Amino acid sequence: MQGSTSFALESTQESAKFDDDGQIKRTGTWMTASAHIITAVIGSGVLSLAWALAQLGWIAGPFALMTFSLITWFSSLLLADCYRGPVSLSIRNYTYMHAVKSHLGGINVGLCGLAQLTNLVGTTIGYTITTAISMSAIKRSNCFHKHGHEAGCHTSNNTFMIIFAVVQIILCQIPNFHQLSILSVIAAVMSFAYSGIGLALGIAKLAGGGLGKTSLTGVPIGENGVTNAQKIWNASQALGNIAFAYSYAVVLVEIQDTLKSSPPEAVAMKKATTAGIFVTTVFYMLCGVIGYAAFGNNAPGNFLTGFGFYEPFWLIDLANMCIVVHLVGAYQVFGQPIFGYVESRCRRQWPGSEFIAKEYPIATCGGGTMSFNLFRLVWRTTYVIFTIVIAMLLPFFNDFLGLLGAASFWPLTVYFPIAMYISRAKIRRFSFTWIWMQLLSLVCALVSLVAAAGSISGLVKSAQKYEPFKSVS
Repeated sequence: MQGSTSFALESTQESAKFDDDGQIKRTGTWMTASAHIITAVIGSGVLSLAWALAQLGWIAGPFALMTFSLITWFSSLLLADCYRGPVSLSIRNYTYMHAVKSHLGGINVGLCGLAQLTNLVGTTIGYTITTAISMSAIKRSNCFHKHGHEAGCHTSNNTFMIIFAVVQIILCQIPNFHQLSILSVIAAVMSFAYSGIGLALGIAKLAGGGLGKTSLTGVPIGENGVTNAQKIWNASQALGNIAFAYSYAVVLVEIQDTLKSSPPEAVAMKKATTAGIFVTTVFYMLCGVIGYAAFGNNAPGNFLTGFGFYEPFWLIDLANMCIVVHLVGAYQVFGQPIFGYVESRCRRQWPGSEFIAKEYPIATCGGGTMSFNLFRLVWRTTYVIFTIVIAMLLPFFNDFLGLLGAASFWPLTVYFPIAMYISRAKIRRFSFTWIWMQLLSLVCALVSLVAAAGSISGLVKSAQKYEPFKSVS
């Protein structure tokens, strides 16, 4: 009798480790989800907002920031409702692509996979570029402080990219998204830190009488050699940079899948989304507006690494170190969906392969264990090396961010959430709700096309001037 009671107790304890669908029990809350969101949203995009406002001016710049914020918030609420179902609320959609397959099916699944994969890979490459630029900026900041602001202080980003790659190869062995909460919290704190430092430096510059030359329409034609065509391309690219700054829908479902089931995931996710986007929008408005006011039409593409500030050099170093720590975590947030997708496909394709499926428990410093897998080691290491090589070949900060934002904003942030919600809610075709949702999607598609054209133009010009593996200043 005692043995059966003990067995029942062990069974109960064992079942408590899993959800009702057999997956590992989720423990996330709206606060941890908010940390994931802030980690994903407040990233390198904030550093280019002063430049973006300089291209758009005082009217279009803040309006674009608020518009992208509201659209992202609205579409994220729609997407949160698509986490379960549509056939049954007991069915969870573990990834963005699962949600699209459940609600839309057909060719939409392939299009979603292509858009999501492109965005995730591109973002990890972009974060590699940004991290290396920030690490290089620390070295150059110390050089400028020692030798003067007119010193060359040439350096290469490639060494720093290799250092970043080594760190990511180690962190990539974290098995899944559910074990990233601590990393995301640290990264979120870092994002607040460097955004706050940049904001404080901008305020200090304004307080010291450093008001830049600004205008209602941004950089005037003729100033700094800007032509009519260049003005249009730069404004288009600025829209892409703002879109990238709000691009996190690509991992929203994966973040929602970390939430425990009570309260319902959609309720907690909507709360987390509202909190996360509100906080980031306040930061974005402050950083963009104050950065533009401080630097004016000469705002650098990255106000912490473009040396809009030189002193105090130690504060610039601290801000850039915070960027590095933040993007180390953000790389994982955007990389884990790629890792999970490839690994699950391989396990289904070769279920009997020990190389792919066998897990080896390894004791950790805290007394727990972590699973080690040979395929995970080989595949994720290969992926990190791939992103580093591409980043070395195309290290263009603003152009790359603009293209990523333009390419992913409409399909992932607008089109699929609206299409899935219309299907789920069974909204009648040509009804008022259906029409205005479709119009919103169409307008966003046009904006994405314009932003993509501007970013491609900037990328081509940068590529024509760039010599790979040459030291930069």
